[in-house]
Amino acid sequence: MDIQQYMTTIGVQAREASRHIARADTRAKNNALNTLANAIRRDSSALLEANQRDLESARAAGLESAMIDRLTLTEKSVAAMADGVDQVATLPDPVGEITDLKFRPSGIQVGRMRVPLGVIGIIYEARPNVTADAAALCLKSGNAAILRGGSEAIHCNRAIAALVQEALAAVGLPPHAVQVVDTTDRAAVGQLITMREYVDVIVPRGGKGLIARLLAESRVPMIQHLDGNCHVYLDDEADTAMSVRIVENAKTQRYGTCNTTESLLVARSRAAELLPPVAAMLAGKGVEIRGCAETREWAKSAVPASEEDFATEFLAPVISVKVVAGLDEAIAHINRYGSHHTDTIVTENYSKALRFLREVDSASVMVNASTRFADGFEYGLGAEIGISTDKIHARGPVGLEGLTSQKWVVLGTGQVRQ
Repeated sequence: MDIQQYMTTIGVQAREASRHIARADTRAKNNALNTLANAIRRDSSALLEANQRDLESARAAGLESAMIDRLTLTEKSVAAMADGVDQVATLPDPVGEITDLKFRPSGIQVGRMRVPLGVIGIIYEARPNVTADAAALCLKSGNAAILRGGSEAIHCNRAIAALVQEALAAVGLPPHAVQVVDTTDRAAVGQLITMREYVDVIVPRGGKGLIARLLAESRVPMIQHLDGNCHVYLDDEADTAMSVRIVENAKTQRYGTCNTTESLLVARSRAAELLPPVAAMLAGKGVEIRGCAETREWAKSAVPASEEDFATEFLAPVISVKVVAGLDEAIAHINRYGSHHTDTIVTENYSKALRFLREVDSASVMVNASTRFADGFEYGLGAEIGISTDKIHARGPVGLEGLTSQKWVVLGTGQVRQ
């Protein structure tokens, strides 16, 4: 296969399709989404079989457990995939919305219209559900999509891609509105991230190595986050039972996700009370605690933490723990060592909660809730295209609005500038 020619063909087709999908009406887009969701439910067994083929290959290749976890589909996750597509269909269509109309002294009205970005390239590892999520969000937001999944999920991605094509054809939308790159050759990624004439935005979803490579090589703007070193801070006015429950969920529900908590901070005045039950819970779940000297006084199973541990996204049953003087040190620690992804405080003090919300420089900041809620589905976005820790355009879970831009519109009645 001539990769350059193949990717150029995909790019040309995507650009042409983007003009058609941008003007598609809401009913057609929703019909395509509902058709896709029903097809996913109908072919659930076939998708699970394709996923098993990918899992067998992944285990044979010795992929790490975090990657296997992200690759795995279950009946529940396939049902959730379909539900996510259906939920996107129920969301308001952002395309064409005009907001902030204001009269100017000249008599003209000036406002903003929400419009698609154009062609979005999504590059992702494992997570076959991304194929359906990305297709749904790009379709509803009026964008064409070029999807390049990892080689480890090629069978499942092909199966989902066939269902997307079926849904598009069923409602008369352009078949090239969503294209899945049907090669595992890494050169295809190199082409995709440099095709500025055909691709408007790149959205990477995957490990730190993938995203670091794209940051270094891409000539197309990106919506991305590099890693997820998320924190829970147990304040000196934290409820003990709530603290244990939130840390348990934030750390142990799933180890291989970017919104899993990797670092725990505990206020010094409550360390003797809070750390023993939290440490016992973590030890019971098989989680290794890497702690500071004070942590190891109250968590006997802890091993010494290095400076690097406090900045690490483990994606494994490992957590770094540090005892801090209070809120000021907790905020400073998070802003220094964190990845600006998601951080939460457990406290009964309203003023401290507001300070934490204002001063922690992250895309999602929470009070008395697990970091695992940092997710497009949980935020009501339907499904998410990814998480952004950037500060321009989109931040946090990126849903429909994050896949659109705004242009200025002017409404006049014949005015001319004096």
